[in-house]
Amino acid sequence: MEDKTSILFVCMGNICRSPTAEGVFRHHATEAGIIERLHIDSAGTHAYHAGEPPDRRAVTAAERRGMSMQGMRARRVTVDDFETFDLILAMDRDNASRLKEEAPPEHHGKIRLFLEYREGDEIDVPDPYYGGTAGFERVLDLVEEASRGLLRTLSRTTIS
Repeated sequence: MEDKTSILFVCMGNICRSPTAEGVFRHHATEAGIIERLHIDSAGTHAYHAGEPPDRRAVTAAERRGMSMQGMRARRVTVDDFETFDLILAMDRDNASRLKEEAPPEHHGKIRLFLEYREGDEIDVPDPYYGGTAGFERVLDLVEEASRGLLRTLSRTTIS
């Protein structure tokens, strides 16, 4: 990813929260005119849903806001991801811990919580999988706020 800033969004199964974050951030980066300077992807700490598209409820919620998750397929985080990506953003503390267990120590600094880029007390994006529509809407609200904060941070640092 020579001239691009690379960002990986990570949740457990890579069918709800992390593809939502990927789609939302991609949308906002496109609107900001910087998408060509970014490499954006998502993955899961588990391979439960490898190869599957995002959860239909997440796709529907995103589409209602004009955002797409078209073409995404779940995958598990690989050892190469720790080398490849500049920033690895976990959706919650459990997944951040798992990532740090798997990552070589020299890459621990790349692993952060996505909601660090949003104002407020919440630090974990809640998993909407076993809930209803409101859970997917809440995830979108949090992810949109964090995406805007991440864009502000990136514009001040690496991609100006």
